[in-house]
Amino acid sequence: MSDRYGSDVLAGDWKKPKHGRAVETPAELGAVVEEVETDFVGEIVRIDRDLHTLTLEDRHGKRRTFPLGPGFWLEGKPVILTPPVTRAAPAAPTRTASGSVAVSDVKARVARESRIFVEGRHDAELVEKIWGDDLRIEGVVVEYLGGVDDLADHLVSFRPSRERRVGVLVDHLVKGSKEARIAESIRRSAVGQHVLIVGHPFIDVWQAVKPARLGLESWPSVPRSVEWKKGICQHLGWPHRDQADIARAWKTILGRVNSFGDLEPALLGRVEELIDFVTEPV
Repeated sequence: MSDRYGSDVLAGDWKKPKHGRAVETPAELGAVVEEVETDFVGEIVRIDRDLHTLTLEDRHGKRRTFPLGPGFWLEGKPVILTPPVTRAAPAAPTRTASGSVAVSDVKARVARESRIFVEGRHDAELVEKIWGDDLRIEGVVVEYLGGVDDLADHLVSFRPSRERRVGVLVDHLVKGSKEARIAESIRRSAVGQHVLIVGHPFIDVWQAVKPARLGLESWPSVPRSVEWKKGICQHLGWPHRDQADIARAWKTILGRVNSFGDLEPALLGRVEELIDFVTEPV
């Protein structure tokens, strides 16, 4: 006879292992075991400490619940399954998502008068996810623009000065672009010395996420006749009919970003420049 793990069972009544041979083993989610009285083989998908039970799910999706204890086989050996070992809580992180040294038990600073503007909501959410801890400690508020076309009007309302500096992150800031012309015009204006405009070369901030995080070798090329974000979703096989689909796609992409290591250096350096500019002592 051969058991479900491929081992030959040659001696005795294999369905009734002697408890002396069975080894106490903590039940772990994901382990595949066999309950010997019923021949039910499945993956452990639930463990209830209070009820002292575990639930197995077989390859057809059928589930059965059994009491913890003797009567199981694991990797060809009889075991007495016990509740899983309680692990200590993970140590507090020593680094923030941006790679800065984490500072504990420090209240957020009162917001500075200086600000950082970013072009869109997605840009703001990405900056918050990676640099949010740092920005709160520094007291820097990030505001998003509807687009770089609105930047001049925002600056008129904000009235930048030595004490109210503005850092601006712009998408697709490349030579000869509309964005570059607007940035140059503001640099030459009366408030130019109090405003730092930097940008990345990407069409959209989505591209600042390393493509490998989405299983891609590189971000796909989208024809000019196709809206870029919809073209990306189409390439990935994601829904892209309306703005709600695009929003869900962005949440998926943002969910793959956990630290600065998931982003391209061309974005990292620019955001750090802006933080330094707006927090520089007056």
